[in-house]
Amino acid sequence: MLLGKVVNRIWATQKADSLSKYKLLLVELSDNMSHKTVVAADSTDAGVGDTVILVGGSGARLGNVPSNTPVDATIIGIVDEKKS
Repeated sequence: MLLGKVVNRIWATQKADSLSKYKLLLVELSDNMSHKTVVAADSTDAGVGDTVILVGGSGARLGNVPSNTPVDATIIGIVDEKKS
């Protein structure tokens, strides 16, 4: 699992049918060494500015999306609060 912040929404006029009900969001990963961003399918109704939990790779297809959905990252949770 990864932690990141939603920085924008991605608009796609054409996409795979299995992605039609999912928003695509641009997420900046909370990695102190780089500012890597990924496109993630949203299964939680997250929005810009939200801190989110996401899964990547083959696990992304297990995160509330059908197994035949072509995704490499899926948002599976919205963080309410981070504690040190």
